[in-house]
Amino acid sequence: MAFFLAIDAGTTAIKAAIINSDGDLLAIDRQEYTLLIPSESRVELDAEIYWTNCCQAVRNVIAQSCVSPSDIWAVSISSQGETIIPLNRKGEPIGNAIVWLDNRAVDEALMISERFGVEVIQQVSGQTEISPIWPACKILWMKRNEPERFERTAKILLVEDYLLFRMTGQYVSNIAVHSSTLFVDIKSRSWWQPMFDYIGISQDIFGQLTEPGVIVGTLSLQAAEALSLSHKTIVVSGGLDQTISAVGAGNIHEGIVSECTGSALAIIVSLSQPLFDPLRRVPCFYHSRSSYYTLMPWCQTAGMALRWFRDQFYHLESELARKAHQDPYDVMTRPVSEIPPGCDGLIVLPHLEGASCPELNPNAKGVFFGLTLRHTRAHFVRAIMESVAFMLLRNLELVEQMSVGISEIRSTGGAARNDEWLQIKADVLQKPILTVENEEAACLGAAMIAAVAIGTYANLQESVAGMVRIRRRVEPRLDYAKVYRRCYERYIELYDRLMPMFVS
Repeated sequence: MAFFLAIDAGTTAIKAAIINSDGDLLAIDRQEYTLLIPSESRVELDAEIYWTNCCQAVRNVIAQSCVSPSDIWAVSISSQGETIIPLNRKGEPIGNAIVWLDNRAVDEALMISERFGVEVIQQVSGQTEISPIWPACKILWMKRNEPERFERTAKILLVEDYLLFRMTGQYVSNIAVHSSTLFVDIKSRSWWQPMFDYIGISQDIFGQLTEPGVIVGTLSLQAAEALSLSHKTIVVSGGLDQTISAVGAGNIHEGIVSECTGSALAIIVSLSQPLFDPLRRVPCFYHSRSSYYTLMPWCQTAGMALRWFRDQFYHLESELARKAHQDPYDVMTRPVSEIPPGCDGLIVLPHLEGASCPELNPNAKGVFFGLTLRHTRAHFVRAIMESVAFMLLRNLELVEQMSVGISEIRSTGGAARNDEWLQIKADVLQKPILTVENEEAACLGAAMIAAVAIGTYANLQESVAGMVRIRRRVEPRLDYAKVYRRCYERYIELYDRLMPMFVS
């Protein structure tokens, strides 16, 4: 039996998990960190925290699992994108990491847009907008606003790059994580020199551009000691967290879509060739399966809307549930099955922090429409759950309009644990929804990539067959099709009618 260490470096926490070659999760540990917000548009973190929390999480899972460090054959990383970490010539961070959420580079995004145009950027990088969060904009901001720091910078790494460097001493840059930097031509899978020339930096500021699933090296003696692992452990490049979660859900072929309903709604549509939306509504990324691509519609408030409602209107019930070692969401959603589809006319627009795909409207607001005296809290809960299903349907219809067939939908994230929410999605989409047994899809995906890299499996198709197991299949109820179609059309009409009123 082979064992693999998976690292999932997220926005506010880092996880470590030990997974065997059958896909069983033996132990997992989560180490949180608090982001620094020195001003409204700035989000930072001491870069050393990524490494210290990684080490702590790894040591904890080794202790929990009772697996010998010498039996852990390889480690791979699922990582957030767009966070940049400047290093000096000694490989030491210069100042804090600029986290992907950071929006300080608004002026620089406009400058890049004026220089290249959104159309050119899309055809090169797959991105449909030039946003301040992209690393090219952040680096240009640093050059213009922190020239001393910029001059001292020898390397700029993303979070996965940094962890790989701390593990092996090697500088590598994974295409699957760098595809949204604006420095990569995702079609040719190479650096895009015009962006380097415009900003005035060389390609050497990053590491060697690598595919996902490439062996970087083995752990250095110093890293092995810090992690309590063997220095013979092989280190493998992983991928972007959302696309690596798709791997962990078995979404590695055309026709398969995986959706992750956590705080946000992320949709991964696997493609064998890059596909660029002519209306620039859906971005295209490089997949964590080498030589594959993905359309990635994204909506920022999904489960977050339900959490907001829980925190505002279920405070007492949530406290009682926690004392009884129950999930507060189970308490909220249990009565939902008694509410009819369509919630007796109550419709929700869940855009509490603006709308993304396909509306792309940062000024959009949340709306509860059709409220009457007969509506209860359970109606509100179900209406929020239905609204997320409507967002999912709207994005899948957009994808199908681009001549992409959808044969199967796999659901991951916290909402995949809720059977009623799965049923609502199946009924709204009128398609089966599949869930996977291992809910830590990002960690599983990283372990699968490591297993293929060292030869435990010949390819990702074999690793899916050996490591991904379906927990359940939820069939749509055909008699709900018409009622949900009417509700969905009212959901779209409500947004369209209110759109002129959404102002900043």
